[in-house]
Amino acid sequence: MNHQRGKIAVVALGGNAITREFEEGNIYEQFANTRRSLLGVAQLIEAGYRFAITHGNGPQVGNSLIRVEATRDILPPIPLGVLVADLEGGMGYMIEQSLQNKLHYRGVDRQVVTLLAQVIVDKNDPSILNPTKFVGPFYQKDDIENIARARNYKIKEDSGRGYRRVVPSPRPLRIVELLTIKQLVHAGIIVITAGGGGIPVYIEADGTYEGVDAVVDKDLTSGILAADIEAEELYILTSVEKVALNFGKKEMTFLSRLTADEARTYLQDGQFPPGSMGPKIEAAISFLEKGGKKVIITAVEKLPDALEGRTGTFIFP
Repeated sequence: MNHQRGKIAVVALGGNAITREFEEGNIYEQFANTRRSLLGVAQLIEAGYRFAITHGNGPQVGNSLIRVEATRDILPPIPLGVLVADLEGGMGYMIEQSLQNKLHYRGVDRQVVTLLAQVIVDKNDPSILNPTKFVGPFYQKDDIENIARARNYKIKEDSGRGYRRVVPSPRPLRIVELLTIKQLVHAGIIVITAGGGGIPVYIEADGTYEGVDAVVDKDLTSGILAADIEAEELYILTSVEKVALNFGKKEMTFLSRLTADEARTYLQDGQFPPGSMGPKIEAAISFLEKGGKKVIITAVEKLPDALEGRTGTFIFP
């Protein structure tokens, strides 16, 4: 198929695609996981798709913050927004090289590029005024007052497990580099972008950009990206094979197909928690409302089967 006429899609890789639970998360494991996560992506390429790849960075940004804390007495700390940018480049490199090598072995001639993306947020977003997103290491209760004062951190108790820093997680509004990303994707170049939800920025009164110490949900950003580059399909790859109702309960039911309206009803009924499946369903609904044709949510390693219709949750307008 002529890739310059193929369908346009966005593939959103979950953070678990690169760093998996119960692993040390060293660079060798990250590269191995990245290579495994791209099997389904390679099938999309061979089918002639034009697309962008986004990815999460939850485990990685947490590790970066621990490094900052551990070296604070010998090196200047790096702000969270800059850490997100660093990871967008570093993780993009791993995905880019792994995909280039996979294409080389398959004899496929496609260009791959990593492009850093800034994501505009509202500086008055409620999450900025009242941060709730836990990041970084745990602190002892006796230490939190001094740490909060010295470092200007906001610290809260994390589900009875200890005390952690909380940061804003504002909703993404649009991507600064959108036009460039869209032009590249439509030309058939595979673009890795908006890693970790993108680098959060807001617009000053004079029209300039200013960074925010925050993290943006990558699924919400992926939904915006898919709609704005006029993609037809959105693939959200996570740690579960299918979306479920009553997740983790005795009456749990897996969903294979549903409409955007049905997904919205389940979301409003509290079936999809804000910290896990909720943003994925929100992204799917938003994308479909803006003209998208199909969303597939499935496990990273199950994408090849989902492309054949054998598993995954399919959401349609």
